[in-house]
Amino acid sequence: MKKIILIYLLLVTAIGYSQRRYAADRYYNEFAYKKSAELYKVLYDKGDESLLVISRLGDSHYYNTESVEAEKWYKLLMDKYANEVSPEYLFRYAQTLKSNGKVKESDIWLEKLKEMNANDSRAIELVNNRNYFVEYSNRKKTFVNVKNLSINTEYSDFGGFIYGSKLYFASTKPNGSKYDKKRYKWNNQPFLNVYTAEEQFSDIAEGLELGEVKKFDEISTRYHESNTILTEDGNTVYFTRDNYDGDKLRGDKQKITHLKIYKAEKVNDKWKNFTELPFNSDLYSCGHPALSADGKTLYFVSDMPGGIGATDIYSVEIREDNTYGTPLNLGRTINTEGREMFPYVDKENTMYFSSDGHLGIGALDIFESKIDSNEKFTTPVNLGTPVNSPLDDFSFVISEDKSYGYFSSNRKGGKGDDDIYSFVIYRCKEEITGVVTDSRTGTPIEGATVRLIDEKGEPISQQVTSNDGRYTFKDIACENNYTVTASKEDYRNDKKDTSTEDIDKKAIQADLTLESLIVETPKEDAQIVINPIYFDFDLYNIREDAEYELEHIVTVMNNHPDMVIKIESHTDSRGTKAYNRTLSTNRAKSTRDYLISRGIASNRIQSAIGYGEDQLLNDCNDANQRKCTEEQHQRNRRSYFYIIKGDKNITTNQ
Repeated sequence: MKKIILIYLLLVTAIGYSQRRYAADRYYNEFAYKKSAELYKVLYDKGDESLLVISRLGDSHYYNTESVEAEKWYKLLMDKYANEVSPEYLFRYAQTLKSNGKVKESDIWLEKLKEMNANDSRAIELVNNRNYFVEYSNRKKTFVNVKNLSINTEYSDFGGFIYGSKLYFASTKPNGSKYDKKRYKWNNQPFLNVYTAEEQFSDIAEGLELGEVKKFDEISTRYHESNTILTEDGNTVYFTRDNYDGDKLRGDKQKITHLKIYKAEKVNDKWKNFTELPFNSDLYSCGHPALSADGKTLYFVSDMPGGIGATDIYSVEIREDNTYGTPLNLGRTINTEGREMFPYVDKENTMYFSSDGHLGIGALDIFESKIDSNEKFTTPVNLGTPVNSPLDDFSFVISEDKSYGYFSSNRKGGKGDDDIYSFVIYRCKEEITGVVTDSRTGTPIEGATVRLIDEKGEPISQQVTSNDGRYTFKDIACENNYTVTASKEDYRNDKKDTSTEDIDKKAIQADLTLESLIVETPKEDAQIVINPIYFDFDLYNIREDAEYELEHIVTVMNNHPDMVIKIESHTDSRGTKAYNRTLSTNRAKSTRDYLISRGIASNRIQSAIGYGEDQLLNDCNDANQRKCTEEQHQRNRRSYFYIIKGDKNITTNQ
């Protein structure tokens, strides 16, 4: 008997583990990395230290730019499985180390990557430029007055395209629509929408700002829209959107919804004729559109088959008849084995883009590459600090006169997930020159002593004027402002402030929702609606598919900590009414126990009641039970979740 009980307990434990693993894998494969990190951690805590669990714990945090947690799991992965992992894990570990300030250790792992794959361009770059980090961190100061914009929120705000006096950008911030409570599985935030804001140039010294924010309603849907760009005449807009046809999301064979590029035309001041571009596919993503200076070439990002890395930048000809040529990969000068994203081309045909494959300061860095008349690209140059940081930096745009611009970053010290930063271009002359004259007669003074004084008031250089009164200080550290003073015997000192600033300013993926819909049911409590929680015949254990669905309940309750629910469970008609009442009660309690095991406090579940076969959804009662199929009976084996408390601040959707 003891042996039978032991076998039963082992079987129950194995089933429970299998269910948790199923849910974790499914969330991971759907890019729901917040949730997969939770569930793989539960598996690890229960003793699963397999390569798959540890690597996916690292990946789940890596893809959400949680570098401290990612480093922890990647370190454990290398300690246990360094000889078994793919080369890509060495790169990811190196990236997380660098993001966490461990540059030398990061470079060691890039060296090991070269040992595993001698042709990996990311490792080869390190060999060719071992002083890269010092070089990028100490560039001459070009970008000044970098400012975190006041319009940033606790959510993700990023991107940018300047048109007229407006900045177009994307944000996951709630906007008052009925879809605010829907969540994108990747990061558990609302879906992206495009917004505009007026630029403000009232106080350049304090940094550029944006004014009132307005939603770009004409292109908005219930799913993602982002990365908007307009043609020069303002009559065509290109943007990124989930593969959504206005009715439902479309996906590939694994039901993964990819990104597509859409365009719309302005007709009588209204955006109409929405179409997706012909090179889109249900099988891979295309996004991040950018236009060449002459508007004849569209650049975009894709993970289409045949590429070089995780995501590559492509170009495609825009023909005069509004058709498109064949997309062309920009090649290995631009693209690496990593991620190249967020291209932008200025009026002088310089492409700015983000990459984690080219050597950088950490995670995604911003680079520039000039495009010549033959569509050839120069070797990308890292923009250095302060634009780049140890974390992700991307979506760089610059004004037509190259005097100011914007970029996005999730660097430390921000307001939310991703923030938008403005900057001013520093016009560095790298020398100060002038003429010392007699203030009464205006004639040049020969032999005057001229001193260059720094911001601390200390003289750093001096010289004597020539016969024409001229002086020149060269090789100036142009990120500072200086004062020039001149003196000569029998002359009164005439102090002149000379600033080295010369700023010429004008009045300057996606898939299903993570959080289930909450609907208002007539004459009943509000209900959290998910796919049905089904049970096998005559059993009350939580199935794999049920555990996956119950994670939606966990997420809703975690997002609304004041919420209290009750659980109702039902059976089919097979078996006696008394037995079914007991069976359904056990099913309700199993459901409750699962939620409690996931950290939901027991006092937030008011009751877990079974109703047996009293509330069948079809005619499969005692008289007809032999006539019904298994699918019809299964429909009656279900659970419901009603909100008893905490739904007042929830937008209800039907």
